[in-house]
Amino acid sequence: VQLQASGRGLVQAGGSLRLSCAASRNIFAINIMGWYRQAPGKQRGMVAIMSLGGTTNYADSVKGRSTISRDNDKNTVDLQMSSLKSEDTAVYYCVARKLHPYSEYWGQGTQVTVSS
Repeated sequence: VQLQASGRGLVQAGGSLRLSCAASRNIFAINIMGWYRQAPGKQRGMVAIMSLGGTTNYADSVKGRSTISRDNDKNTVDLQMSSLKSEDTAVYYCVARKLHPYSEYWGQGTQVTVSS
């Protein structure tokens, strides 16, 4: 599965953005779709993930101001974020995870910069 992420790169603090990730093939068999991010000098960490059944999990830092959604017909997973802060600045990666057998796919990453 190839993943292509897109979305606005530079956003003002307090603003919002929507990241979109398109998969190269259908995601009906993909158990987990989601987003991770990596800020400079930090490890990559989960932002939000969504299971095939619709269960979501958000990092505490984005909970309440982020919404993840997946469209299995369009093979996309989107991340809507609002009330952006400078600490949201990072490279955002789309991930697709199949559990049985286990396989994991990553998108190329898209830079998000929040200016204060």
